[in-house]
Amino acid sequence: MDRFSFLNAAHTEFFAQLYDQYLVNPDSVEPSWRSFFQGFDFGMATFNEENTGEHVANYAATSIDKGQASEKLQKEFNVLKLIDGYRTRGHLFTETNPVRERRSYEPNLDLVNFGLSDADLNTVFDAAKVIGHQPQTLKEIITHLKNVYCQHIGIEYMYMRKPDVIQWIQNRININDNLPNFDNEEKKHILGKLNEAVSFENFLHTKYVGQKRFSLEGGESIIPALDALIESAAEKGVEHFVMGMAHRGRLNILANIFGKATQDIFSEFDGKDYDKEYFDGDVKYHLGLTSERKTKSGKKININLAPNPSHLETVGAVIEGIARAKQDKYTPDDFSKVLPIAVHGDAAVAGQGIVYEIVQMAQLDGYKTGGTIHIVINNQVGFTTNYQDARSSTYCTDVAKVTLSPVLHVNSDDTEAVVHAMLFALDFRMQFGRDVFIDLLGYRKYGHNEGDEPRFTQPVLYKIIAKHRNPRDIYAEKLITAGIVDAAYITKIENNYKDKLDENLQASRKKDLTIIKPFLQDEWKGFEQVSDDVMLQKFDTKFDKKKLDQIANEISTLPSDKKFISKITKIVNERKTMFDNNVIDWGTAESLAYGTLLTEGFDVRISGQDVERGTFSHRHAVVKVEDSEEEVILLNSLKDKKGKFNVFNSFLSEYGVLGFDYGYALANPNALTIWEAQFGDFSNGAQIMIDQYISCGEDKWNNQNGIVLLLPHGYEGQGAEHSSARMERYLQLCARHNMYVADCTTPANFYHLLRRQMKTKFRKPLIHFSPKSLLRHPQCVSTQEDLFNGHFQETIDDTSVDKKKVKTVVFVTGKFYYDILAERENNGRNDVALVRVEQLFPLPVEQLKAIIASYPNADDYVWAQEEPKNMGAYSYMLMNFNLVPWRLASLKAYAAPAAGSHTRDRRRHADAIRMVFDKNLFR
Repeated sequence: MDRFSFLNAAHTEFFAQLYDQYLVNPDSVEPSWRSFFQGFDFGMATFNEENTGEHVANYAATSIDKGQASEKLQKEFNVLKLIDGYRTRGHLFTETNPVRERRSYEPNLDLVNFGLSDADLNTVFDAAKVIGHQPQTLKEIITHLKNVYCQHIGIEYMYMRKPDVIQWIQNRININDNLPNFDNEEKKHILGKLNEAVSFENFLHTKYVGQKRFSLEGGESIIPALDALIESAAEKGVEHFVMGMAHRGRLNILANIFGKATQDIFSEFDGKDYDKEYFDGDVKYHLGLTSERKTKSGKKININLAPNPSHLETVGAVIEGIARAKQDKYTPDDFSKVLPIAVHGDAAVAGQGIVYEIVQMAQLDGYKTGGTIHIVINNQVGFTTNYQDARSSTYCTDVAKVTLSPVLHVNSDDTEAVVHAMLFALDFRMQFGRDVFIDLLGYRKYGHNEGDEPRFTQPVLYKIIAKHRNPRDIYAEKLITAGIVDAAYITKIENNYKDKLDENLQASRKKDLTIIKPFLQDEWKGFEQVSDDVMLQKFDTKFDKKKLDQIANEISTLPSDKKFISKITKIVNERKTMFDNNVIDWGTAESLAYGTLLTEGFDVRISGQDVERGTFSHRHAVVKVEDSEEEVILLNSLKDKKGKFNVFNSFLSEYGVLGFDYGYALANPNALTIWEAQFGDFSNGAQIMIDQYISCGEDKWNNQNGIVLLLPHGYEGQGAEHSSARMERYLQLCARHNMYVADCTTPANFYHLLRRQMKTKFRKPLIHFSPKSLLRHPQCVSTQEDLFNGHFQETIDDTSVDKKKVKTVVFVTGKFYYDILAERENNGRNDVALVRVEQLFPLPVEQLKAIIASYPNADDYVWAQEEPKNMGAYSYMLMNFNLVPWRLASLKAYAAPAAGSHTRDRRRHADAIRMVFDKNLFR
């Protein structure tokens, strides 16, 4: 008896459904069926990209034609393979490029590649039930598949690993063959928004000829798509919309989505000065905006477009941080209520590494935001570079596969398809809380900017673009043909919009100044912007002693019902012992700073590589139960805690994570937001965030930010990469009132520095060069009174010397103080005073004047640093500290921050110390 005869008895629909299940998830089917299907796939194995249709596998060559199953069943399987082919590769054969022919891919979707032929077109197949249809002819099945997968929307999703997600997508795109289905009023609304997008660009092009605006032309369909997104998102419960984008199309989106007054935009084009003296502003296509939008149904939604520099993709990390801060603050139990939108360029999304970093954050506890909608305005060219030279991947969006996110490729000339895809993306994000990408295939009407000549590098493409109609005219013709509107209607809406722009242009030219509205203004109510003289004022950072005692007890008491490794038990117990003995080390003072702020209602967020324990094992904010690795966070068990404490080990990223934390601090000024580098010089991996946001965000965009950077710094013989936090780079960035830079030498001063960061009515970034060896240095300790009754000291004078006997006054910062102090004690040099400059910017000049005046007999002044001459604070002090003539005690200038040889490093270090005490060694 034929051992496969049972296959003929079963209904082919059963095989079709089972095989479809196998294609999605092989492990979900019973093992014997899995083996059978694997045999069938083996027979089809030559269906791959290395072979053409002439060598198509034929299952008849292995088993089916040998009588093991009927020819009908074989054909059903072949149809299923065809369906799977469209699902997995249909996106390669779409009509999504409005100005170019698509590249050809092999094998294609021809019937011969699936063991089928034209003779099968009128055969009815049960396999149709897999696509949600009743049994249909092969011709009807193919029509459906082409509509769903190969028209103006191509979708990639079959690499996703969750069958329920794949099934949801398939159910969704099978509705109406994945074609838009808007009613006439919706179509007229889409036309209206499209008209605004096109008319806005035309107006600027005629009124400001040759001025840079980074036109949206070629991608205008994003305007009605974003409009539909916001309207629909509000109906689904979204309350906050956080968007980041580069410069292309920003002005159009500001005007037609965010409701920025076009009068203000025209003032920016006219180059007027700003209404405020204390900030310098930025070009018009970098500015952000926060506004409140009321939807057609009356719902209100807070919409935010973050400001950004020309450094493409940096803002993507910032908006994720803004979104997370809003989620933690307003909707901690439902992240879906805050929707991040990242708009990319095709060259940037493929070429900028930070995109990968941001995508990798998407499902991490400390950084996830419930799913981001990524939209690529795909111009098919980056500045002058063709897309073939801009990436190795097939698509610019292939980074989406890192997190198994679906991608929709859409023809931007088909505005309804763009809106349809956007609504799909929204529904997917709301359903699954995951990222989704839309690749909007369009073009760039002009060069990189309006004054650039694109025909130098793409003459053929730009001949095509010059003759190509804009999306509004294409869509208007479609609606006129359908009888929904007429030509007069088109003329009317175009003239009405242009008249409004003309009116606003005339009104703007009656104003003398440009007004820049603040970003995230609701979050910053009650805060004020200040200059450096206010930054140098003393602020009350005292804390009640009884409450401090209570916090100290709570952060040094492990749960008695849990077992911890002996080392952590010892460390935590020693905190209590040291506190009771009035000896407070760095880690304890830091924890007490967080605890006091939490009881005062401030939130604390610490993020970075290995921050839970601390790179140098001093923090132990999170301790693990020995047997279960259950996390215990003692700061979250404070009896009087009013704020939230969060600490997250980041993934191995600096650029993306610092960008995220900057955004978090931007959206929550009442959270002490800290990013700590594993070693200080690792921050250079995030240099763009430091240069373009942290150091100048207030000056460019009127945005305060209280982000804290903890950068471990100190020369202890660890080599070139683990010694210097590159202090000189931060000091070079300092000007006016832009940030604080400090290098504390005592636990108490660091405690007060952190508390000052939250106790002021303004916010400034704080750069702190944190210690390494000082974490356990026996002299680097403080007392209880230093904490509860002290304040931050910008300078610390030398109280151990007789000032009248002092001949040499040494100014020093950070760990080097203790090295010089030890040498002074060894040599008995009581004629040398050591003055610590704890805050380098703003430099406390008046305090330094007073200290200098208190040494009446001093005639030798020294700036001492352990860094080479061309690094550290020397050049900064040379430019800013001219109260007295002074000399330098340091290493010579070197290319690398420190020597790799421990012997050489210590010899140079000792030389710098000897120079402090012997002026004849001055170099």
